Amino acid sequence: RSFWGWLNAVFNKVDYQRIQDVGPDRAASEWLLRCGALVRYQGYQKWQQDYNGLPTGPLGKYKIEAINATDSCIMYRGFDYLDGLEHVTEIKLQKCIYIQDECLQRLSQTKNLQKSLLQLQIISCGNVTDKGIIALHKLTNLEYLYLSDLPGVREKETTVRVLQQALPNLQLELDLE
Repeated sequence: RSFWGWLNAVFNKVDYQRIQDVGPDRAASEWLLRCGALVRYQGYQKWQQDYNGLPTGPLGKYKIEAINATDSCIMYRGFDYLDGLEHVTEIKLQKCIYIQDECLQRLSQTKNLQKSLLQLQIISCGNVTDKGIIALHKLTNLEYLYLSDLPGVREKETTVRVLQQALPNLQLELDLE
């Protein structure tokens, strides 16, 4: 177990030089795919899942529009890759064992995501609590939030009230016990 934890930490290490060399979308794509997530680019229907099949082309041609991090090993340490992404409209975090409150706080503090992110799903991430969900109130353009199977969310009514006060246009869908 500790070997895999170490390896996942290596996969999440941010290479700032790489971001400069290939641009934020390409560098983030490499990070996400390396960690087992999928990305979809603006203007494309197909999800990119093969690291070796990453599209090539002029720098900046492929802009990440959606991230599906189901069963991936993304963790807080890699979230600096999200900073330069300007076109991400949807993110799905499902069964992500390394996602915790700090990750959601970091996500909601990412200036570009505050502008672009419209849909967010958080499903079966056991380390997420009310604190992390409430932090999402900074995602001011968020239109849809789906929360399911989050045992760490214990103050459901309070959390929902805080989010709905901060984001009156948010469509909130809950499947929490």
